[in-house]
Amino acid sequence: MEKKVKSKRHKSALKRARQNIKKHERNKFYKSLIKSTVKKVLTAAKEGKKDEALQSLSKAIPQIDKAVSKGVIHRNTGSRKISRLYRLVNSIEGQSAS
Repeated sequence: MEKKVKSKRHKSALKRARQNIKKHERNKFYKSLIKSTVKKVLTAAKEGKKDEALQSLSKAIPQIDKAVSKGVIHRNTGSRKISRLYRLVNSIEGQSAS
């Protein structure tokens, strides 16, 4: 962390480097959180467990929305992820009803 900051000379550049490191760590946390919750929905859907997939989906949606509000991912990207997950979970119902 300090190596990246010390290579700069100006006071404002040092501050910007510190801010970038903090932002990078925060973004990394939220992105990995989203990936893990989405993966839970995908595995439940792949196994055909609709109830488990719905529970995972209900946990994943607020986390995606929070990442959007923090500016980690773009608004359209968040909406697209949520939409695709909903479509996937709803398609489980069609397969089991047949």
